[in-house]
Amino acid sequence: MCGIAGIATWQSTQVLESTALRMIATLRHRGPDDQGIWGDAAAGIAIAHRRLSIIDLSPQGHQPMASASARFVVAYNGEIYNYNEIRGELNAAGLAPAWRGQSDTEVLLAAFDAWGVEVTLKKLVGMFAIALWDRHARTLTLARDRMGEKPMYYGVIGGRFVFGSELKAVRAGADGTLEIDRVALAQFMRFGYVPAPRSIHAGIFKLPAGHFVAVHGTSQLPEPKSFWNLRDCVDAGLREELAGRSDAELIGALHDRLSEAVRLQMVSDVPLGAFLSGGIDSSTVVALMQAHNPGRVRTFTIGFTEGAFDEAPYARAVAAHLNTEHTEVYVSAAMAEEVIPNLGDIYDEPFADSSQIPTTLVSRLTRQHVTVSLSGDGGDELFAGYPRYRLTQALWQRMNRLPRGLRHAAASGLRCISPQGWDRVLATIPGIGDRRNLNGRRVHRLAQLLRTQSLGEMYVRLMSQWQPEEGLVLGVEPRFVLPGEWRDTDTPIEAMRRWDLGQYLPDDLLVKVDRAAMSASLETRAPMLDHRVVELALALPERALVRNGVGKWILRRVLDRYVPSELIDRPKAGFEVPLRAWLRGPLRDWADSLLNPHRLAEQGLLDTGKVTQLWQQHLAGSFDRSLFLWNLLMFQVWLGTAQRPAQH
Repeated sequence: MCGIAGIATWQSTQVLESTALRMIATLRHRGPDDQGIWGDAAAGIAIAHRRLSIIDLSPQGHQPMASASARFVVAYNGEIYNYNEIRGELNAAGLAPAWRGQSDTEVLLAAFDAWGVEVTLKKLVGMFAIALWDRHARTLTLARDRMGEKPMYYGVIGGRFVFGSELKAVRAGADGTLEIDRVALAQFMRFGYVPAPRSIHAGIFKLPAGHFVAVHGTSQLPEPKSFWNLRDCVDAGLREELAGRSDAELIGALHDRLSEAVRLQMVSDVPLGAFLSGGIDSSTVVALMQAHNPGRVRTFTIGFTEGAFDEAPYARAVAAHLNTEHTEVYVSAAMAEEVIPNLGDIYDEPFADSSQIPTTLVSRLTRQHVTVSLSGDGGDELFAGYPRYRLTQALWQRMNRLPRGLRHAAASGLRCISPQGWDRVLATIPGIGDRRNLNGRRVHRLAQLLRTQSLGEMYVRLMSQWQPEEGLVLGVEPRFVLPGEWRDTDTPIEAMRRWDLGQYLPDDLLVKVDRAAMSASLETRAPMLDHRVVELALALPERALVRNGVGKWILRRVLDRYVPSELIDRPKAGFEVPLRAWLRGPLRDWADSLLNPHRLAEQGLLDTGKVTQLWQQHLAGSFDRSLFLWNLLMFQVWLGTAQRPAQH
């Protein structure tokens, strides 16, 4: 795991290496063990690298690295898990150079020399963000792994092409101030993250997962090209074959493929462990690790002093059953307060998944003991683990039975009264229960759902917080657009899974883990995101995913081989934090200062009245507005960080 950055003008210049050094200095946390820079003043390019040594700790793994032919220079972030297999293939074909060391970087370069860029990318099993300079063609190619585990930002600023693992590196290389993209800001308020390919800065983009882009100059950026995508990754023959297999055969196929992915991802020259929540996904990964390991696997978990949010006892029980060497830490509001001021710098782009707090803390805990940690990320999306899949499907089927005219008339009636008006109306009705669960905003949300034209629109609205029509961000047209990967020909659960795998997983969950872990110089690996596991999971018949209204049927059966079901079977809780209480208690003064109306008005980005109204409603205890408010607060924290001069 590393950090990369660079700058190119394609014109002879003597100043680029100093700029690249300034850029890479912002990424020291991603690679504290080594630093390297390579430049060609005549070609107008400089590439820099920070190294977290995992495989081949010797100087032979130093980057940027040149190929044996001297044609290619690479800086890359990540791990190629099948590099020994590729090395053997090169040797067998007589295409191998005289090997200098044992690093996957050297194998990667030899593959580019032998097969070219696209063929090599299709052979790789791993997580990666690659910057490859072709000295013959004077072309810079950027590439990102299939599932988007590793980040890559790029763009043209002031006539210079810049790229980096994080936005802070890009800002350090920018010639002038980067502007906020208001459309991206509106997307952030909607989802709590900025979906690719946009970034929060105008003119700077995220390279989509499974894509590469070959850049020849700064005049016009080419469109990224896909080398793998979710839409086409499943072979029709495999889907047909799996549909005819018995349950036992399907379970065995998934077990073997997952087990192999775990085995490959346990290869490391430094201490290795795993995150363990006690849920199905992480427990499966840890169980398979323990099966491959003659010793005791190190496991790490985090709990909350608020009992309703605490899953640490479940993790402890699983760890005891598997006989892992287990470590846990409990999070209090005071610990959260210490982390929150740093979140803008850690995430480097507005990011508002509140589980970023415990993820950051468990990463710090884990790094005290190991350098690499495996996780269960991807299990819910691949194996239909989210209850929302079944709930959304049922809701759509019920609503779709109603005539469209009737639904639209009902929606219009509900919207005749403002959310505030509904709050007043509902307050006069006795016996309606907890008004936090029935309020004006939710009545208007119901009206929006009644008017939805498709399951896709309904699902994405349910996955949104601030709706586009609310017009929170000034200067942005308030209309709904269905973003991300959606295909109406899929079954409902397949379509929702695919949307989550294409947007929610890479832009929320994987960002959360990557930035939190790398802030502690910890490498994380996700065996379930081995693309061969993904391809198998997406080809499984739906009977292997959901039975009797419960998801992850097949993954549960794999785990049954190692852990008794009574240690696992419980309602899904998620990695949540008690935001509602914290914002009314220990975090109130902090939030109040960030949401000050005068401050918001000076920024000129958000509708101050709407923000103030929600904050006052939350403080009054009438409603729980914590999720909406957290998006606002994390943007304010980020904005304060981004406007400070970079520290090197």
